[in-house]
Amino acid sequence: MGLDLRQQGVSGRFAPSPSGALHLGNLRTALLSWLAARRFDGRWLLRVDDLDRPRVRPGSEASIVEDLRWLGLHWDGPVIRQSERRGLYASVLSWLRRSGRLYPCHCSRRLLADISAPHGGFTPYPGTCRMLEPFWGQRQGRWPSWRLRLSEGTVAWQERWGPPGTLDGPREIGDVVLRRADGVVAYHLATAVDELTLGISEVIRGADLWASTGAQVAIIEALGVPPPRYGHVPVLCDDDGRRLSKRTAAEGLVALREQGLDGPGVIGWLAASAGLVPAGSRLSAGELLADLRRRPRAWDEAFGADAKDAETNEDNEVREGTEDAEETEDAEGTEDTKASESFRIPPPAGSGEGGQSV
Repeated sequence: MGLDLRQQGVSGRFAPSPSGALHLGNLRTALLSWLAARRFDGRWLLRVDDLDRPRVRPGSEASIVEDLRWLGLHWDGPVIRQSERRGLYASVLSWLRRSGRLYPCHCSRRLLADISAPHGGFTPYPGTCRMLEPFWGQRQGRWPSWRLRLSEGTVAWQERWGPPGTLDGPREIGDVVLRRADGVVAYHLATAVDELTLGISEVIRGADLWASTGAQVAIIEALGVPPPRYGHVPVLCDDDGRRLSKRTAAEGLVALREQGLDGPGVIGWLAASAGLVPAGSRLSAGELLADLRRRPRAWDEAFGADAKDAETNEDNEVREGTEDAEETEDAEGTEDTKASESFRIPPPAGSGEGGQSV
């Protein structure tokens, strides 16, 4: 079903976690994802990643929906909630386990932290439980997590801008946790299954999620389906160069609306931050979409592709979609991130202020 949907044309998605209000970086990713799909009359879905219930904040989903509607970023179909798709994830886990692709891991978080400590940052799982006799029951009152057994070789995927993404499976990704020891389906599995079953053809998201792509592509390949294409856009940073996140209480639409900005002002601000329009522009989401359809190369050139690359991307989009048809998150919930450049965002028109990094 998912592949059939993908073959019908471009399908994108925006997948925020309901752990707080959307910040400016989330909003810009939503806009870029929406544009990527709508430029070729494609589908654009809204998926709420709410599996990790302790992190869900009451009222966050309603706030997300209100912000997107206020900006004119309308989606197709109902809101999709991962918490309502647990049965699907369980079926995929069962199939992978029966096929011998999974093994139980009894390593504690403390043990894994001790392994990573000498190196700092992300350290792939060393395979401690990989060669042991599988024991799916409890040990010392603790259930095992379930890991995907990665094969030797490179995990690769297509990037919209720049060279293809490649990571060495065992050495740079490691055997991925698909089901946590507390029984919760892991972020990577749910994301991979959703991309497949919802027919997502292109994922537009922040560059801080580049490293997590390898784990998700490895899962998709284990299911015997080609992955979607990915487009990782630079993240927005504050004045100190720190990536915006909900943890740092980064400002969202509320602050901008209190400053007197309306929808066209915010859309122009976000689009200018991505190099799509001049600073101080005022236009609706629909007007921005129409403008980019008239200037197709501007889309790829804004993210570093030269004119030749931009032309190639446009040709590929026409071939991959139908004649008239061609998805930062927040980085929370992933285990590793990749540093990326920031954009300078212009101030609201008439504010008299200089550009600021946000």
